[in-house]
Amino acid sequence: MNHCSVTNSSVVKEKAREVGFHKVGIAAVDGRDVTEAQRLQAWLGLGYHADMEWMANPKRQDISLVMPEARSLVCVALNYYTPHQRPEGEEYAKISRYGWGRDYHKLMHKKLKQLATWLESLGEGILARYYADTGPVQDKVLAQRAGIGWIAKNGNVITREYGSWVFLGEVLTNLELESDRPHTEHCGSCTRCLEACPTGAITQPFVVDANRCIAYHTIENRDDKLPETITPHLHGWVAGCDICQDVCPWNQRFARTTDVTEFQPYPGNIAPHLLELAQISDQEWDKRFPASALRRIKPEMLRRNARANLDVFRRKNDPESNYF
Repeated sequence: MNHCSVTNSSVVKEKAREVGFHKVGIAAVDGRDVTEAQRLQAWLGLGYHADMEWMANPKRQDISLVMPEARSLVCVALNYYTPHQRPEGEEYAKISRYGWGRDYHKLMHKKLKQLATWLESLGEGILARYYADTGPVQDKVLAQRAGIGWIAKNGNVITREYGSWVFLGEVLTNLELESDRPHTEHCGSCTRCLEACPTGAITQPFVVDANRCIAYHTIENRDDKLPETITPHLHGWVAGCDICQDVCPWNQRFARTTDVTEFQPYPGNIAPHLLELAQISDQEWDKRFPASALRRIKPEMLRRNARANLDVFRRKNDPESNYF
């Protein structure tokens, strides 16, 4: 069935904004993107995905394997920036901005479900399936193709309006919609993110090695101990890492406070103490991070991350002391 006449791109975009998304763009599903598939294969071949085996799912290289009927992708972005700043001081733990407030998966999925349900209501036989960092799709590649922003040298998508402080999502549909132009890349000759990364995780522009990434190790690494190559460079990070985003000129100039109140930080997420998190009980963890994306970082991992930081500070400042 051809659904070209059912609706048009501008109506879909208007609905996406009405639902609450800050940016929306549309890309056509036109078979397997050979260039992107090769790029992903090369990255996987270098082992840069570390233990994230789901990155090797063949569906990531061919969107038609995810939804054979798909003809269009409605890509969206939601600004999550709040202007709060972390305090200086080695006693504080650092949590990435993405995890300061309510779990973005819950908010994104609620809005995406609204959009997908509306699309399906437009006519018999219309299909819609949505994802937000949860399915075997290359969110960033699709966002650039749909004109949302461009993939930066640190691997994040930068938008002109909000910098890289955005969550990405997409709705796959069998509707044939007019596509937007892919976004052009505007990092220029800037290399601030590469220079600022304390572990050299950005091995070259646009290539990130998860094995060296603080965000990967604090969120995804399930080992009892963090690697000795990582711990001296944690600088207080216990949940993610924003260093490459904080130094980005686009973020410094164009970050705008979000109108999504649920992204305002939970108490204690901006300036938690390392010592407190190093000793947090499972029960306290459960109370402290309700409906939070930080629940991916299990209590034993949070304790491990905090203790690794404390151990570095102890050895640096007072080799004879012992926190525990």
